[in-house]
Amino acid sequence: MSKKTMGIHHITAIVGHPQENADFYAGVLGLRLVKKTVNFDDPGTYHLYFGNEGGKPGTIITFFPWVGASQGKIGDGQVSITSYVVPKGALEFWEERLEKFNIPFIKMVRFGELSLEFDDPHGLRLALVEREEGEVNTWSVENITPEVAIKGFGGATLLSAQPKKTAELLETVMGLERIAEESDMVRFRSTADIGNIIDLKLTPVGRGQMGVGTVHHIAWRAIDDRDQLEWQDYVEGHGFRVTEVRDRNYFNAIYFREHGKILFEIATDPPGFAHDESYETMGQQLMLPEQYEPYRDKIERSVIPIEIRNLDKESSSLVLANNK
Repeated sequence: MSKKTMGIHHITAIVGHPQENADFYAGVLGLRLVKKTVNFDDPGTYHLYFGNEGGKPGTIITFFPWVGASQGKIGDGQVSITSYVVPKGALEFWEERLEKFNIPFIKMVRFGELSLEFDDPHGLRLALVEREEGEVNTWSVENITPEVAIKGFGGATLLSAQPKKTAELLETVMGLERIAEESDMVRFRSTADIGNIIDLKLTPVGRGQMGVGTVHHIAWRAIDDRDQLEWQDYVEGHGFRVTEVRDRNYFNAIYFREHGKILFEIATDPPGFAHDESYETMGQQLMLPEQYEPYRDKIERSVIPIEIRNLDKESSSLVLANNK
């Protein structure tokens, strides 16, 4: 048996203050807050999900906001850059928008593609790249129209303590296709039209340190529960220790750490984010899994209230504390 993942399901990162996080990803980047819940392993902490209008796999970035946590260090065993894809011709709009909010960026060309690279308020490294692939995001925020809106993930750049073994895993276990090599980077592609490009640096840079501004894990797509169980057996058959299936309410998840120290998750596409609140109201209320409902009052008192603000009508000083 051989298997192929469709690509990235979601990426989860650690950040600082949750309002700064919401201001940046919803207010500046124009993503939709599709779910406001808690870390199932630490219910005193939010778990915030941002994506396209429908919160589809391949568009979702999730956050554990820990105020006062130590700053992390991006390095081996981590995702170094999370890239987003925008429609062709949209980069000029995004240059102007980043400048409007005083967000420093650099222009980079990698594998023939121009991208804008910048950091979020807590040091997470992001990039924007133009591609034809991917459906238009119909979620409109002020002057971020579907013609320029972020479609979802372009992909991710991985840093590995053992790049050759990580490359072998991506190709022979995860089923990605090696499509190009440039300098000390190799590029892989999955079968999906979004969240489908993985760049792997072929030289280690030194071990990363988990903390604010770093990616906790990258999750790959499984079609459904049956497919995920096949993945569990398949990955174990290649010598990796895989966790039991964990119910994350909006998907089921299994985890394993590959040889290069990157934490991988394989997550199911269903059931998605609209099964415990309506499609129209996703992200508006704090949603808790059944086991935490008896503690709702305590949890609501422990998390910092946040709101989705229209930054185009408010001062840009609301965001980017590290760029003031």
